Amino acid sequence: MVIRTIFFTMTTGSQHIIHLLEKYARREATSGEVNELLTLLRTGDHDETVTAYIEQNIEAFEPGDAEDIAFWKDRLAGGAQKITGAVVAASEAPAIDMHTQVRPVHCVHFLRRWGWAAAAAILALYAGIYIWKMNTKEAARTDYAVDTKYIEPGKNGAILTLADGTRVVLDSLGNGVVATQNGTQVLLKNGALAYDAANAAAGAVGYNMMVTPKGRQFQVTLPDGTRVWLNAASSLRYPTVFTGAERRVEVTGEAYFEVAHNAKMPFRVNAHNKAAIEVLGTHFNVNAYENEKATSTTLLEGKVKVAETDSLLSTPDSRLLKPGQQAQVVHRSNTGGAGVMVVNNNVDINKVMAWKNGLFNFEGASLGEVMRQIERWYDIEVAYEKGIPNIEFEGKMTKDVPLKDLLVMLEKSDIHFRIEDRKLIVLP
Repeated sequence: MVIRTIFFTMTTGSQHIIHLLEKYARREATSGEVNELLTLLRTGDHDETVTAYIEQNIEAFEPGDAEDIAFWKDRLAGGAQKITGAVVAASEAPAIDMHTQVRPVHCVHFLRRWGWAAAAAILALYAGIYIWKMNTKEAARTDYAVDTKYIEPGKNGAILTLADGTRVVLDSLGNGVVATQNGTQVLLKNGALAYDAANAAAGAVGYNMMVTPKGRQFQVTLPDGTRVWLNAASSLRYPTVFTGAERRVEVTGEAYFEVAHNAKMPFRVNAHNKAAIEVLGTHFNVNAYENEKATSTTLLEGKVKVAETDSLLSTPDSRLLKPGQQAQVVHRSNTGGAGVMVVNNNVDINKVMAWKNGLFNFEGASLGEVMRQIERWYDIEVAYEKGIPNIEFEGKMTKDVPLKDLLVMLEKSDIHFRIEDRKLIVLP
């Protein structure tokens, strides 16, 4: 089967332009936003996705009634000067007959620079034509645009379960003390959780569980000063104070650790009972999602020892990683066997850490990999009508785009689908 490579990239400027175009179409854009839109289009702070977006919608731009056109002429008069360099009063703004090819003289240089699609968009905006409708050929795209209107990208948030079983939703809380457990204070500050164990009662150790549902991610600083970032659909179980000879936590899903150094108390991570990681002080990422083919530990700084289970940490079967290496424990259900495999070359640290840095990095990713990330971040279900198409992606984009914008990219790349509530069904 031939692998199709999809280049999947959108700059922050392009995303913002498309956002402004959508607000403009809904008649929600302010005068300042219209002026900003026209200025951004002129300065070229965008990529080919904006042109593609315009091409998909330009034929469906239709003039509104007289009141609508007057409304937008008033807002566009100032923006016209930014585009053309000429001052045009709102009352003098020319109307465009969509059945003729009217081209004001002062817009000719934009026709040469941008091509017909972008120039037509400028003319449509300048004339106050703000409503577009998808024609019958675009019916499928209209359906998903409507169905995904309210599916926003993930955000900061988590559910914290305290030692006594109390559940605290952190999304809506402000800064301050969340709880006190046996003298240990749980503090929320600027969207991150921290623990102050200075006054913890001797011998009193309780366990907390932080869960990030689909569409959420969060950061916590553990009682020893270790910082942990949790990706969507993940969990972290840890004590409210570390005592004894080791510091032990349990993680499912994906997490990035910056471990506080303490040579006398090694830090150990149980990764979904699939892999065990022992560290002294280091930065590393753990991907332990159940629906991925392997549990992966990627080392950025320091040293870690990785084994298949806790019992192997002190045996020759464990593997010691150096910065830039990745250890993979292949899930037994996928291979019939397991063990630790060390990847020495071609470990793309930027791709591994993209989720923490607010990006989708799809370099070399299969359609299945891409869709699993989309499922977790947008809190949707993905299904395939007839198997998973053999498609390979390239490129990256920020994670702050609504689902409908991401689907525009997929549709442009000839990936077909339909939406049923929060279920995305990929078609052959």
